[in-house]
Amino acid sequence: MQVVVLVKQVADTAARIKLADGKQDIDRQSASLIVNPYDEMAIEEALRIKEKHGATVWAVTLGEAKAEEALRTALAMGVDEAARVSAPASDALTVARALAQAVREISADIVIAGRSAADDEQGQVGTLVATLLDWPHVTEVTKLEISGSEGVAEREVEGGVEILDFSLPVVVTTQEGLNTPRYASLPGIMKAKRKEIRQIALGEDVVGQPVLAVRSLELPPPRGQGRILTDLDPAQAAKEIVRILHEEAKLI
Repeated sequence: MQVVVLVKQVADTAARIKLADGKQDIDRQSASLIVNPYDEMAIEEALRIKEKHGATVWAVTLGEAKAEEALRTALAMGVDEAARVSAPASDALTVARALAQAVREISADIVIAGRSAADDEQGQVGTLVATLLDWPHVTEVTKLEISGSEGVAEREVEGGVEILDFSLPVVVTTQEGLNTPRYASLPGIMKAKRKEIRQIALGEDVVGQPVLAVRSLELPPPRGQGRILTDLDPAQAAKEIVRILHEEAKLI
């Protein structure tokens, strides 16, 4: 069994970020970069499948050479093989086309991806890969069981839990609650440094033309100074808050 985890390197959500020249992307040269948190859950779930069924786990990413840092992290956690795809991909569709081609070359049985990336929160790539492969997919999974060529997944829906049966091959995307990702061990880190990463180069003939372009990005405006109402009884304070929200903040 071949399990492929789709990994994206994103800016650390706890760090201050800057925009690149042109304001069309994050300045990744100055940003602190990490593995997308939802993808860490995908890695952990793939490793659990490996431990239970003896699968080979691949981590696959799309990006420049710096993106290999994310693959090294996955290898240190216990992933067996890694591949970096280089392609002229700039939107979710072209990215999905590139990753789907990599999945085909690896001959995967299961693809696991994070529900979305922490940088753009689009949540499209996993389902697009499934569509391009013509595979079934189950999104935002909170529990996953694989048995032979069959599987059962659970996901939360409004007011309950949805249980789905599926056959392999399949694409699954992760949701919070699925698992707690493990930490990389020191032997794993040392081994990951020496591991060869497969290179997959794809051209425009494979990924095609993008259908979406980012015109610009903007950082949130600075938060204004807060106001404290003093010397008012509760009834007066409530009236003043309503007035401020209606007349000044224009929120009601």
